[in-house]
Formats: sequence, C-alpha cells, structure tokens
Amino acid sequence: MDVRQKIFEMRGYTPVPFVVLMLLFAQPTLESIVAGLVIAVAGEALRFWGVAIVGTETRTTGPVGATHLITDGPFGYVRNPLYVGNMTIYFGFGIMSNALMPWLAVGALAYFVFQYHMIVSREEEHLASAFGDEFVRYCRNVPRFIPRLTRYAGEHSFHRGPDLKRGLESERRTLQAFGIIFALIVLRAIIS
Repeated sequence: MDVRQKIFEMRGYTPVPFVVLMLLFAQPTLESIVAGLVIAVAGEALRFWGVAIVGTETRTTGPVGATHLITDGPFGYVRNPLYVGNMTIYFGFGIMSNALMPWLAVGALAYFVFQYHMIVSREEEHLASAFGDEFVRYCRNVPRFIPRLTRYAGEHSFHRGPDLKRGLESERRTLQAFGIIFALIVLRAIIS
C-alpha cells in the first residue's frame, strides 16, 4: 500500500484537528482578524482561480489521476496552486484566531508542507506517466510550491480558461467551511 495515496484520500479531513485546536485556544483581536483574513482571502482567491479552470476533478478521493495536464491560469505560475492556496488559507486562519501563536500556525504549516509534498510526489508520478515529455518540460519551468513571477508560456496540448460556474460548483464546500470558520473566530472575539 502506498501511504501517499492514503494521505491523498484523507486530505480533506486532515485540517480538522488543527481547526479544533485553533477554535479551542482562539484569542482573536481585531488586528489578528484583519491580518489573517487578508491572507486567507488571498489563499482562497488562488484556489478559486485554479478550480475555475480545473473544476470538480480536483475533488476526487479515489486514485490519483488527471484527465488533462493543466498549465493555464495559476498553473502557469506554480504547479500546485490549490495546495498553495490551502496552506495560505490555513496560515491566515491561524493568524486570525491568534491561537497558541506562533506554535499552532507554524506547526500546522509544517504539517501541511509535509502532507502536500507526499501527495504531490504521488500525483507527479501519475502525471509523468500520463503526459510524458510535456509534463517533464512543465516541471523544468514551473516550481511546485513557490510561484514564478512570469507565466509559463511553453507548449501545452490542452487549454482551458476560468469559468465562474465551474469554480463555484467545485469550491462550494470550501467556501462554506471558510465562512463557518471565519464566523466562529469572529464570534469568539465578540464573546471574549
């Protein structure tokens, strides 16, 4: 059994312990809420841009797979914009909550860097097998997690622009969770 596949399948549930700890130990201030919200919204904007191109294919919990090699939109700057967006959102929520600062935010960020490194190594095996030289060229030019400053303009066989409906369909659960967690942090600030 490939542990990376299991981590991929469970990736939607791994934030839960961190969210619980964050809410239990939250000490939000107006400043922490504003600063964290700016960071979290930036992460969600990156995610939304990506899912507006890819769609619900990113929601699979089965075997790692991909119908197309996507290099448009944010994928032209960083190979894993959804994971970078997730880490940015989690870090923003950590700052918003001001819980166990800086240890919880740093610990969560370190865990998610590890988790996404494991997942991406498995995904990239599949992509290399499915898309061969095209994927190899893409990897040589576009970093995994740290975005490049200019868009990759190399050859690619598939193009798709962003679609608001596709993005909303795919991102509905994430947007709901974002709103609930934000509301709980604000509520905690109000009752503190």
